[in-house]
Amino acid sequence: MSAPRQDPVRRLADLVGSPVLSGVIGLAGVIIPVIAWVNERVNKDYLLIAETVIVLALVANHLWLRKRFITLRRATNLRAMDDAAYYDLVRAQLESELISDYGEIADGHLRVYASEVPRLSVMLVKTLIDSDTLPKRILAADLTTNPQLLTQRREYLAANRRLVQAGGSIDRLFICYRDDLVREDYARPLLELINHHRGHGVTCGLAVRDRLRADQAVDVIILASAAVLVEEEQGDADYTKGRSSVYFKGVERWVGRFESVWGHGTDSAPMMLQGYEAVARPMLDAGSWDSDRATQGVDAL
Repeated sequence: MSAPRQDPVRRLADLVGSPVLSGVIGLAGVIIPVIAWVNERVNKDYLLIAETVIVLALVANHLWLRKRFITLRRATNLRAMDDAAYYDLVRAQLESELISDYGEIADGHLRVYASEVPRLSVMLVKTLIDSDTLPKRILAADLTTNPQLLTQRREYLAANRRLVQAGGSIDRLFICYRDDLVREDYARPLLELINHHRGHGVTCGLAVRDRLRADQAVDVIILASAAVLVEEEQGDADYTKGRSSVYFKGVERWVGRFESVWGHGTDSAPMMLQGYEAVARPMLDAGSWDSDRATQGVDAL
């Protein structure tokens, strides 16, 4: 099968951005002044015009390349990042794959919007899998206002599964409002979502949003000690809105916040989830949801 023919505009764009053309223009810019210096018979006015055209062509070519290709500003101090190797891998991925201007990444901070949020979260997980960063651990806290919304992120869930299969671990904390937990139409999709995560080897825990401080109730994904993805504005099903930030510095501070909610022993988030399931699952299975009983069970957690 023959290769598809490119349209004239695409061929012209490739020609203008060609490194060969840039080299020819630069070489001509060197040769013309040499000719003028060696050969006194050459009309200097013509050569000056030619040299001016070449300079303008070089400037235009440079502007074209800057518009067509993304070049991210390099960090002035790579060692300032919590995990320099992981950071550099992410920066290289952004430069080659994404389409927005991510110049601020040189400062160890990155902001993304709307449909780029799920793309970036998948890329961060895949980079963790393929990097030498250890341990390959993810700590994630989800402000679970709509459990069904989380089930739609199939590519992200697939990357999570691949991480666990590669020997990594994931602790996922579902942060839910008390008034939501006592509703049958919320409890059912929530526990289905938890079953789905457990099926991929994820350790799940529960926290009641009403009992947390504002700095603890944050949508966050912590990737080892290398990066933190903080969701500042939750996206919708169509990814028409949403805003998140990635930080490559100060990761341990976020780890501390997560662990303060996750806890240990009988008061831990996994144990709280078990307590909630002990109340909710029998009623869901029997089709006999009792809001008063659910309220008492949640309040006793």
